[in-house]
Amino acid sequence: MKKIALHWQIIIGLILGIIWALLSSQLGWSEFTINWIAPFGTIFINLLKLIAVPLVLFSIINGVANIGDPSSLGRMGGKTLLAYLLTTVLAVTVGLVLVNLIKPGKLVDEDSRIDNRIGYEVWAASQNLQIKDGIHYLQDPEFMDRAKRITDFSKGELNDAAINDKMTTANQAEESGPLQPLVDMVPENFFQALGDNGLMLQVIFFALFFGISLLFIPSEKSAPITKAVDSIMEIFLKMVDIVMRAAPFFVFALLAGVVGKMAGNDVGKVLEIFKGLSWYSLTVVIGLGLMIFVIYPLIFKIFVRAVSYFGFFRAMGPAQMLAFSTSSSAATLPVTMECVEDNLGVDKKITSFVLPIGATVNMDGTCLYQAVAVVFLAQLHMIDLTIGQQLTIVLTATLASIGSAAVPSAGLVMLIIVLQSVGLNPAWIGIILPVDRILDMMRTVVNVTGDATVSSVIAKGEGLFNYNEKKDPDKAFDVEEN
Repeated sequence: MKKIALHWQIIIGLILGIIWALLSSQLGWSEFTINWIAPFGTIFINLLKLIAVPLVLFSIINGVANIGDPSSLGRMGGKTLLAYLLTTVLAVTVGLVLVNLIKPGKLVDEDSRIDNRIGYEVWAASQNLQIKDGIHYLQDPEFMDRAKRITDFSKGELNDAAINDKMTTANQAEESGPLQPLVDMVPENFFQALGDNGLMLQVIFFALFFGISLLFIPSEKSAPITKAVDSIMEIFLKMVDIVMRAAPFFVFALLAGVVGKMAGNDVGKVLEIFKGLSWYSLTVVIGLGLMIFVIYPLIFKIFVRAVSYFGFFRAMGPAQMLAFSTSSSAATLPVTMECVEDNLGVDKKITSFVLPIGATVNMDGTCLYQAVAVVFLAQLHMIDLTIGQQLTIVLTATLASIGSAAVPSAGLVMLIIVLQSVGLNPAWIGIILPVDRILDMMRTVVNVTGDATVSSVIAKGEGLFNYNEKKDPDKAFDVEEN
């Protein structure tokens, strides 16, 4: 009997988790689900969080260090990194614009969002985090009584939590200056940054600083460190692989717990959750579609020109289909290189340098999805993120993309980092898990298409782009005329 592919196992697990949550809610088994099944979902989140920080650390160091000798790479290396950085920032910006225009999280029933908001304030108080928008629902006696009904806290504990949060917010606002976010990026103690969920930007800063410094020391001294970092990164990637093998069961437990807690004894709330997910999915799909069918072809039109619109998609079709089926830009890399070299005519000197870096640092689709997901989850919990907080999402998603492993579901690990960077609950990834696999397949297509676009732009600038127009049916008439 043929073994079921992992992504289908995960889809089956999440469907069974949702069905179990609905049945347990109807049959009065919610307490059993929360006490005996949901904890395995928490273990899943903890495992991902355990891997996330060191994976980002070593992946970023490895990605930067593998650029090579800066004096020999010079112009091409700088142009490559700048191009990938710009497309990533562009993708995140597209995601933020769409999610703020469509507002998918605000299309959910208001009662469900109020319950979510109360849960967020209770969680924030338990983590000693400030409420991001400065609004305190637990200050209102009406919501305090509601919070007591939907949580295990007594009214006294909820009141203390609300007061403590108010004091923390006031103290932090009084002490911080205009450049405090910049100061917060530079770690005073790197090991403290590793152990604190709120200091992820400091870990990324250290990784970039460490990786860049490796480039400026003699290769005989940096080689052992580079090899060690590469090996350690492979270990953490294998840890992700091991955890994902058990993902079907973990996803079942996570979905059963998340949906069970949100639904309680009211099954109608579940329908509201999935109504919100449909709008969220549509927002992500529109963003990814804009990147693939509008933005990348426009970049081609401006900087490359030689390839027709449909000619580009015919050239990259095999790589895009493989990316969609595997959800891994790393697994697709050999086919991507073949398509870019043979079909688009990019010189091997370019593809052998630009595309492997792209498979490591270019995660446009992943970053767009992260931006939409974080703001959607904030909207779902009635949290209005400021422009500054959304710029933090842009910065964190962009920098975290450098360390985002080019394997299926790595985006979930990076999403935890982005959620933590703006003080939101990483366990909320369970809400969007039901649709993550399909969206993962689509955003990998964006990543691979972005790699091909950037490599073609770099090749054109270096005079190493040799596209054969005769292979492009849309240009055949022009060729014959000439």
